[in-house]
Amino acid sequence: MNALPATHTGVFPAGEGARLWAGDWRKRDNAADIRAWDALAKTASEPNPFFESWYLLPSLRALDPHGSVRLAVLEASGRWLGVIPLRWEPYYYSKPLPHWRVWCHENTFLGQPLIARGFEQAFWHALLRWLDRHALFALFAHLPQMGTNGPVHHALAAELTAHPRPAGTVLETERALLATELSAEDYLEASLSTKKRKELRRQHRRLGEEGALSVDRCEGAENIASWTEEFLTLEASGWKGRAASALASARPTAALFREALAEAAALARLERLAIRVDGKPIAMLATFTAPPGAFSYKTAFAEDYARFSPGVLLQREALALVEREGIGWIDSCAGADHPMIDHFWRERRRIAHHSIAIGGSARRALFACLNHLETGRAPRGIA
Repeated sequence: MNALPATHTGVFPAGEGARLWAGDWRKRDNAADIRAWDALAKTASEPNPFFESWYLLPSLRALDPHGSVRLAVLEASGRWLGVIPLRWEPYYYSKPLPHWRVWCHENTFLGQPLIARGFEQAFWHALLRWLDRHALFALFAHLPQMGTNGPVHHALAAELTAHPRPAGTVLETERALLATELSAEDYLEASLSTKKRKELRRQHRRLGEEGALSVDRCEGAENIASWTEEFLTLEASGWKGRAASALASARPTAALFREALAEAAALARLERLAIRVDGKPIAMLATFTAPPGAFSYKTAFAEDYARFSPGVLLQREALALVEREGIGWIDSCAGADHPMIDHFWRERRRIAHHSIAIGGSARRALFACLNHLETGRAPRGIA
């Protein structure tokens, strides 16, 4: 059980009228705070749909109904300047090492905070100072799934330089990214060999022989409930269903998916793609748009059509999104070395997991030793 030691809600002044509040997320689940949260998302220096209200609140309602997660909010005069979810954890990857952690569940694919443009370092400064004062039994803070090429990362590095404390990158991976100024057709030609493109055309023709073939693309909320149920059923029909790892395998994750997709569709932040044969979906993709980028959230395909490579055919259709005004890149949200998308999308996004010392000098010295044991090197800052 991830029980937080008893303590009061922390409020830490951050200068220039700003303060950092960190408390039970349920106290922020109200209309006024959601409006401030949504306004922050529109001015954030880097997008992260997984920490916007329409995704994070359904996640918390489904997965943390008792309020063990704290929402850390930097605010000034009612304006939100930054937000990130935190939880006190007694174990660090199965080891009994208590720590504060940015809360990311298995369907969260980016862990960096939403921060208003121009307040990046102020947010990190306030957050780290709050963690110092509320370290409790925590030995350090852990920041998983952080981007490494943008103002949020650079501000954290600058804060660690301006106010030194032991810190280190404990894990670093790369995942497929689509970032191009080419048209969809030109990118396809540059990415895949002539032989592979010919094979895709052949598979598309053969698939059309199975029945009436159609590709549905939708950006609004029309039929979102039925589309969502089709997706849940399709995903559960394959290996994820057999492994009990499909969204529909657990009531909380199914509830999260339904609510988040409905919210995203209502805000015109969701692109839905489906390849159908005789009206039946055989491949589906849900993508969150977050200008200037987008995030390929979830995909599923029918295994009995695997010989037609429906997943690849679907990604070929998804390339059209890069031609939309305001979308300059698409994050695959895929694991490193993904067997399909890595051969299709040529660019890469680096994702890092950082650990940072908090508290007083003795605790920081202990963290430095622990971090050295984990990484084999002294904690000399983030990568």
